[in-house]
Amino acid sequence: MRDVRGGGAHGAGLTLFRWPQWLAAMARVLCLAACMALLPGAAQAQAASGNEQDNQLGGEPGAGADATACAPRIISVQAARAPHGARPTEGWVTVTLPEVWTRRWPGYGGSAWYRIDWQRGCAGAAGPLALGIDGISVAGEVYINDELLWRDASLAEPLSRSWNVPRWWLLPESALQAGVNTVWVRAVGPAALSPGLGAVRLGDARTVAEEQRHSQWRQRTVYLINAVVCAVSGALFLLAWLLRRREAEGPGYGWFGLMALAWLAYLTTYLADTQWPWPDSITRSRFGMVALVSYVLCACRFTFSFGGQRLPWVRRALWLGAALGVAAVVFAPAATAGAWFGWVWQLAMAVFLANCLQFQWHAWRPRPGGRRPGHMLLALAWLVFLVVALFDFLAVLDRWQVARNWAALSGLLGGQLVQHMGSVERFNRDLEEGVAKARAELAAALAREHAQALQTAKLHERMQLAHDLHDGLGASLVRGLALVEQAKAPLPNERVLSILKVLRDDLRQVIDHGSSAGATVPDTPVQWAAPLRHRFTRLLDEMGVASSWHIAPQWRERPSALQCLGLTRLVEEALSNVVKHSRARHLRVDCVQPQPDTLVVRVQDDGVGFDVPAVQRAGVSVGMRSMAARAERMGGTLTIESGPGGTVMSVSLLLKQ
Repeated sequence: MRDVRGGGAHGAGLTLFRWPQWLAAMARVLCLAACMALLPGAAQAQAASGNEQDNQLGGEPGAGADATACAPRIISVQAARAPHGARPTEGWVTVTLPEVWTRRWPGYGGSAWYRIDWQRGCAGAAGPLALGIDGISVAGEVYINDELLWRDASLAEPLSRSWNVPRWWLLPESALQAGVNTVWVRAVGPAALSPGLGAVRLGDARTVAEEQRHSQWRQRTVYLINAVVCAVSGALFLLAWLLRRREAEGPGYGWFGLMALAWLAYLTTYLADTQWPWPDSITRSRFGMVALVSYVLCACRFTFSFGGQRLPWVRRALWLGAALGVAAVVFAPAATAGAWFGWVWQLAMAVFLANCLQFQWHAWRPRPGGRRPGHMLLALAWLVFLVVALFDFLAVLDRWQVARNWAALSGLLGGQLVQHMGSVERFNRDLEEGVAKARAELAAALAREHAQALQTAKLHERMQLAHDLHDGLGASLVRGLALVEQAKAPLPNERVLSILKVLRDDLRQVIDHGSSAGATVPDTPVQWAAPLRHRFTRLLDEMGVASSWHIAPQWRERPSALQCLGLTRLVEEALSNVVKHSRARHLRVDCVQPQPDTLVVRVQDDGVGFDVPAVQRAGVSVGMRSMAARAERMGGTLTIESGPGGTVMSVSLLLKQ
């Protein structure tokens, strides 16, 4: 049976492969050799299919004429213009279905009648007969002889839409007559929308119903499935764009979502059976062309975003071309809208195919770091479009099937993109696992650093305790030993008890300094220096060392409690050194604040002195190291100057305001 399609509502249709041809196209994409091998096979299959269709239609008897001898046989098909809608009595011309009458009557729109004369092949053939029509562009009515079989709901604007709706009817036996019967079909459509009549089939009910099922699949179901896929893809990718629009892939998601929605809008041209919400057929067709232009624009922008192509001039040209295309289809005069629609459709397809072609170079060209799998996948998808388009335009020239091809492949691309998103999600999961592993390693490293820091803190605490013992309790022991050794007579019990109490107080200070919780700042510098002065004055007097203390009466800026404790230890060490090593006769202690935020304590004697650099280089003086470390911890500086005339120890603290 001849596979004839009705006239398109947009005047420039797209075509779709049958599934075997589509699979052959996919195979050709993957293997060029197979492509060359399969093309002749596909052509033979097409030819065989055409012969079979001819036999079933009954127009020209062929090799299978014997097998269809009892099938209804069409004698002639004629058409005539009917400007007023009534069935004309003259002007009939022989036509071949399917047909678009504007190829014969350019610019003519309105009504036309088709007369199909036929007769039964065998007298007394059993079983009911049926009539099937693939579509009437744009609306129409059907008669068997003079009996009405079916009529569209509206034969005036807004017209019903039957151009892509296959229908079939059982022919009532009462309406048939012996000899020649006639099927009358009235088609109504504007000239811009390629009006005409689609495929017509006559035969037994079972055969026509089976053909009807195939037509329903090709003309309705495939589009419906693709519409659902486009709607879901559009919503999914736009949601992905909303969630990830700040990421590098965000624009690609957005453009693909818009592309899917634009194609969904264009599919309404094939699926809608009314003009709603548009007032007439031309307006609906304009909407369909705008949707097609938007689809091409979004597809190109999606390709650029997905492939990381900047192409600023090409993008501007695309926007300009899209604006001009939309303006052309929107403002085209109704009388010439068909031609305008055709030009815009061809230019849009040329842009689309150019985009598919340029991406092949972008995806497959060598580059630093290697080709990206995602780019190659998209390039393969676009390559399928190229092959399908070339095959359709150069071999089949059945432009009505392109739309179904592209609709199905759009769904294929959406599926591939969903798979790509799945790969991205898997990459994200791997990345999360990597981050978790790195976080665990970092936590382990931090734990090790914490343990090391804790060990260092313990070591530091031990060193500080050693310094405190050395400067405090140790200094008191040294003083006590010196007092006992240098005493000319055994010391009385009271004196020994006093020395032991001093040692107890020093040990308590070491303990208090370790906690530092109960440490307080004396009210005046005099109160701070009083314990030191009390401890050392008697010892110095007994050793014959004259001491003088010059202490500021008031704080200009208070030091902290820790600074007071540290300064006490430091001065104790300095005075102990005077007692142990200096052999001095005079000692002077100064505590002044030359600046409000600076506290200076100076211990000066006239003893024998020592070589300060030599002692520092030797590193044998625990006392000097302890004093220097303590001054540094207090935020101060320690200076020791010594020579044959004596030694001066000076510490300067910077007080916080």
